[in-house]
Amino acid sequence: MAKDPENEARSRAVRNIRNAKAAARCDVRAWADGIAAGDRTALARAISLVESRRDSDREDVAQLLAAMPAAPDTTRRLGITGVPGVGKSTWIEAAGMALIERGHRVAVLAVDPSSSRTGGSMLGDKTRMESLSRHPDAFVRPSPAGNTLGGVARATMETMHLCESAGFDRILIETVGVGQSETEVRRMTDAFVLLMLPGGGDGVQGIKRGILEWADVVLMNKADGPVEQIDLAKSSLAAFQGALSLMQPPLDGDAPLMGLSSGLDKVSVREWIGRIEDRLDAASTSGQLMDRRRRQEQAALTALLDREILHRVKSHPGFPSAWARLQNDTHRTQNAAYDAIRTLLDGLD
Repeated sequence: MAKDPENEARSRAVRNIRNAKAAARCDVRAWADGIAAGDRTALARAISLVESRRDSDREDVAQLLAAMPAAPDTTRRLGITGVPGVGKSTWIEAAGMALIERGHRVAVLAVDPSSSRTGGSMLGDKTRMESLSRHPDAFVRPSPAGNTLGGVARATMETMHLCESAGFDRILIETVGVGQSETEVRRMTDAFVLLMLPGGGDGVQGIKRGILEWADVVLMNKADGPVEQIDLAKSSLAAFQGALSLMQPPLDGDAPLMGLSSGLDKVSVREWIGRIEDRLDAASTSGQLMDRRRRQEQAALTALLDREILHRVKSHPGFPSAWARLQNDTHRTQNAAYDAIRTLLDGLD
């Protein structure tokens, strides 16, 4: 009996797809070994995988993360935030080079704002860290923020673990830099550094709740140039020091380090990195660092649970039609949104 050419071609295509998926899974295992051996290409491809939003990649991501060894206790994670134009990239490059001088390997995860219209991102932070991105002991990775709030990307925590598995013992996370709500990075780092602009606010701004009360280090950046600029930085710092003295102490019990800095002054940044490292060493000895990491793990678990619940709800076969019907009915009857959502979820059981 003659074979149907169309069926044969279809079967061959299915086999090719299966073989490609099997090869991809083999690649995942190879990536895990490569990452542990310090292969930058494997690390970059693995980060792209964990950042993927495709359902077909979820199994590979789970296998990859499960294959990664636990990070050693000597790793340290720094979050750096500040408004656009404060000089984060310049300061981070100087900080990264200072850490390399101290014998560390540095990974920089730079989160870039995404367009709410197109979803695209510039991902240009790497171009501002030319010296650091070329250094053999550094790895600079820009990532789009997407729809994630809090200044970080959806997969920043997973990316950080991959970098630690690749032997980078100092992770610097640069947030989007959009304002007072960027506190999510504090929930995944050991030290949260807030860079501020001279003249960027007064004492009233300083006592507003939000990003300031979470900072471990507050630096008045760009304290350089003419005398007037330096005097402005000093007066701005004094205003915030007075305001922060009225706040409750942070959960960790230590008042934030505060002072002047400039990303263009390598000596200044080197001194601040030394002070931050000393504080982290003291926190490690006292057990504060371990307590903070434990709280971070609990917060990460909650975030993963929320993400998985949302994914499962939206992946339910009945969700698209139920969602479209709810939107139409709510528009017609002005039903309370809360009751409408509960009705939708009850119908998916």
